[in-house]
Formats: sequence, C-alpha cells, structure tokens
Amino acid sequence: MYLTLLFLSTVNLIVLSIPIFFALIGLEVAWDQLKGRGLYRLGDSLANIGCGIMDQSTGLFSKVLVVGAYTAVFHLTSAWRPWEITASVGVWVAAFVLSDAAYYWAHRLSHGVNILWIGHVVHHQSEDYNLAVALRQSVLQKVLLMWVYWPLAMAGFPPEIFLTCMAVNLLYQFWIHTELIQTLGPLEWVMNTPSHHRVHHGRNPEYIDRNHAGVFIVWDRLFGTFQKELAKPTYGITRPTDTFNPVHAQWKPVSDLWSDMNRIPGWWDRLRFLFAAPGWYPESIGGPQAPPAISGQEQKFNPHPGRSVAVLLIARWLLLLTVALLVLKNKDALTQLELAAALVWVFVALAAVGELWNKGWGKKRMLLAWLVDLTFLPAAALVGGDSTQACAVWAGLALASALVTWRALSASRRR
Repeated sequence: MYLTLLFLSTVNLIVLSIPIFFALIGLEVAWDQLKGRGLYRLGDSLANIGCGIMDQSTGLFSKVLVVGAYTAVFHLTSAWRPWEITASVGVWVAAFVLSDAAYYWAHRLSHGVNILWIGHVVHHQSEDYNLAVALRQSVLQKVLLMWVYWPLAMAGFPPEIFLTCMAVNLLYQFWIHTELIQTLGPLEWVMNTPSHHRVHHGRNPEYIDRNHAGVFIVWDRLFGTFQKELAKPTYGITRPTDTFNPVHAQWKPVSDLWSDMNRIPGWWDRLRFLFAAPGWYPESIGGPQAPPAISGQEQKFNPHPGRSVAVLLIARWLLLLTVALLVLKNKDALTQLELAAALVWVFVALAAVGELWNKGWGKKRMLLAWLVDLTFLPAAALVGGDSTQACAVWAGLALASALVTWRALSASRRR
C-alpha cells in the first residue's frame, strides 16, 4: 500500500501536467505557423508524442520496480544510518540539489555507455527541436538508470521526497525544448536553459555529449562537459532512425545494439562493447568511429503521405490518444490483464499509424489500421469506465475512417 501511494503521488504530477504540455505545444505551433519558422513537422511530432505515450503507459509497470527498488534500499540501509531525515525546507532544498546532481551523472552515463545509451537515445532521435520533443522518452530509461539514484536512498532521503524532486526536475526540463527562447542573461551561468539544451541535442561533433544538466548547468561547468551554443545545432543522432513509427523507434536501438554485437568476433570484445562509449568498436571490425562532420546538406526524414491520408491518420491518432489517456485516468480500476490488453492495443495502433505515415497506402498496412479502427470501441469500453459514453463520438469517427480507408483500398485495386 505504501509503495502504491508513493507511485501514484509521483505519477500524478506528470499526468496532471499533460493538459499543460499540450496547451503549450499548441501555442508554440500557432506561433510557428504565424512566423513560418518550420519548427514542427506533423509526422515527427506525432511520433514524439507517441513515444511519450509508450513511456507513460509502460511506466505503469516499470515504475513499480523503480520505486520498489529505491524504497527497498532506503529501508535496508536504515539500520546503519546514525541519522534520520525528516521533511523540512533545508531537507527539500538539499534533496532537490542532490537529486539533480544524480540526474547529471545518470544522464552523462546514458551517453557514455552503450548498454545505457539504448535507454536514452530515443529522446535524441527527432531531427526537430520543439516542445513535443520533450515528450519523446524511452520505455527502458527508468529501469536501466535507477541504480544511479540509490546513494540518495542510502543517505536517508525518504522515497516520497526523492520522487517528488525528480518529478519536478522532469517538469522543469519540458520548457527548455524550444528554439523560441534564445538566451536568458545571467541565468545562463547557473540554470539549464533552452540554449544549453539545444547544444545537448545537436549532433555536431563539438556538441556531442555536452550539457547533461537537468536543472542546474553548474554540474557541466564543474565536471568539464559544458559547451556554449555557437553554430546552430543540427538535431538528431549520427545513426538516423528514419521512422515515424514510435514502436519501431523504441525497438531500433536494441536491434542496432544486437546487430553490432553480432558483428564483433569474440565474447570479450562483445562485453567491452556493451560497456564502451557509443562509437567504440574493436580493431577487428575497424576500430572506433568518430562522429561525422556536419556538411550543411543533411536531409531530414520527411515522408509526405498526402493530405487525405494525413487526415485519416490524425483521426486514428486521436482515437489511440483517447484510449491511452483513459488508461492513465482509470488505471486503478483495471486489472493487470486489462491494463496489458489496453496497452497492446495502443501500441498496435501507434505502429499502424506510424507505418502508414512512413510508407503510405499498402494493403497489409491499411487492413491493420482498419482493424484498429473497428476494435476501438471495445478498447475504449475496456478502459473507459464512466468516460465510455463520451468516447462514442470517437467510435463514430473510427467507423467513418474505416469506411474511407476501405474505399481507398478498393480504388487502389481498380487502378
């Protein structure tokens, strides 16, 4: 019961902020449309939010492990601690600063170790930089990096204090994913700002593995990883993902790691590769690879499915977003089996929308999307609770979308 209360109190900070996230994204999109800056691409933004949906959804399971492990360490080490930490202003300040320092090292390690990089690289896959990118998170990151924070548990910081501090830390980082704010004067010396974090997302050789801060940029200045923003960053990763399918985006880093390991002869070098920095390879397959220089001619992955297809895909995406939000809203009323079934539906729907956006019309892809449309109402009924009736509007949209899709498929056959 104690773990459940801790878990729910922390999750709620993030979940309750979702309307604010979407409102701010909407404002940034409106400004971008007004000014014509081209900061947003619809397919990329839907993929970013899709990755966020997957992170929050799987977090309903993984956060139990993460919170449980921290709580276990806290209690197991309590016997030899000669002090007890209780809530006070000083304790909250210390916890926030120290948890941010721990975040810096967790973040830095996730960029410097291959086996940890697969749990963070998803956040860097987007070739744009906007508020929607802040929502692009990996489903593996929390589990792979949870051990970095255990010293705080050993020091005696109670789980509820630590978890609240980390939630606030993550909320702070949302607004720094923007190109609309340039620099913030004296704050640039102390705080992590949009300028500093743009550097972090750049794949320019001089920007790679720099500015790992969460809230306070002083950690980068102190430990030698600070880089001022000079040239405009080229965003993304050196090994582009080239997909708007969030499920594929989440899986590809694991697949790439496995593929690279299979190219390496000998178990010792494979083990070294797992714990080496990204870009390191043994001499037997060519040795370390430096990040490629930026030519200025880089082309973003940007398939255009066409306006009619895009409208259908957006409609489907709204359907799956509805179910995902209902899952987060009504998770306490669902059994583990119902929760798992709903999440499988959401992930299949995300994959269907993403693949149609990537590759356009195709018989198998369209039939999969049609199946998702027709199963929306049962999925919404499963997780909707009192909200099911409100979802009837979306069910009608799903059926209309399915009919249009079927007509388009029939037309493509006649051609």
